[in-house]
Amino acid sequence: MSSLRPSPITPTVDFDRDGVQHGFLRLPYSRDDSAWGSVMIPICVIRNGNGPSALLTGGNHGDEYEGPLALYDLARTLDPRQVSGTVIIVPAMNYPAFRAGTRTSPIDKGNLNRSFPGRPDGTVTEKIADYFQRELLPRTDIALDFHSGGRTLDFVPFCAAHIRPDKALEAKGFAAVEAFSAPWSMKMLEIDAVGMFDTAAEEMGKLFITTELGGGGTSRAETVRIARRGVLNVLRHAGIVTGAVEMQPTRWLDMPSGDCFSFAEDDGMIETMIDLGEPVEEGQVLARIHSIGRTGTAPQEIRARMSGLLAARHFPGLVKAGDCTAVVAVLVD
Repeated sequence: MSSLRPSPITPTVDFDRDGVQHGFLRLPYSRDDSAWGSVMIPICVIRNGNGPSALLTGGNHGDEYEGPLALYDLARTLDPRQVSGTVIIVPAMNYPAFRAGTRTSPIDKGNLNRSFPGRPDGTVTEKIADYFQRELLPRTDIALDFHSGGRTLDFVPFCAAHIRPDKALEAKGFAAVEAFSAPWSMKMLEIDAVGMFDTAAEEMGKLFITTELGGGGTSRAETVRIARRGVLNVLRHAGIVTGAVEMQPTRWLDMPSGDCFSFAEDDGMIETMIDLGEPVEEGQVLARIHSIGRTGTAPQEIRARMSGLLAARHFPGLVKAGDCTAVVAVLVD
């Protein structure tokens, strides 16, 4: 840690007490409209005796909704008599961003998933990251962090784990992904893993899985059903909740290199040429970017650098230079 100062966040729940507790992570935040105000991050702890511990999170980015919908529901409905161990549920990690419906915090523009390990004396976002790093992750045996594409990306719905140096943990991660039973399962590659919640958990030797379930800054009935079934499946797979895993067919995808990603080099209006889940051949046009500054200009073509299928695409109709326009993944037999 960059500092040994204690976290300013105070939980209103007791992580070691049996039963169901609904409370907050209270973070002091002095501002113009509340001199002694606080950010109140909702949290639920469901504990029944000794056993494994799961940390379930959503809203790491504030414009992604399948995770929060599934987790607010789970916090309300999970029967502690079905639990052996502890389930910690934080439906909206970056609560200020979640309230604003934005990827980053409206307070400090912090991207929580690029702010780990955080600082107890940093910005609001860094203080949230520090609390998860120092207080919640050490309590965890398995962490599931829900993501979707937010307002700017759309994904085929998948659950994912990373390739890891520790092959035993890697195998456990992929087994948990398979238990989640999304339509697609991904061996995932990150563009930039520095500062991510994933990285923080994995560097502590924790079992960590994540998702990308749709996008566009909204949710769909299908993807919410996937999230609700998946989180219970993972808890059952981990031996924390009783009941059989409801396995569904899944197809495995791999992201083997940076050639998976395509980026815009110009601003303009994007025309998607391939729909999500469709096959892609190397060199095929994935999208075209049309100039909007004048007529008569030929569009820029975004071509696939590898064969596979289209796993993600840029969602809004307009695109800026540097935006990710498409992600191609390889189907694993």
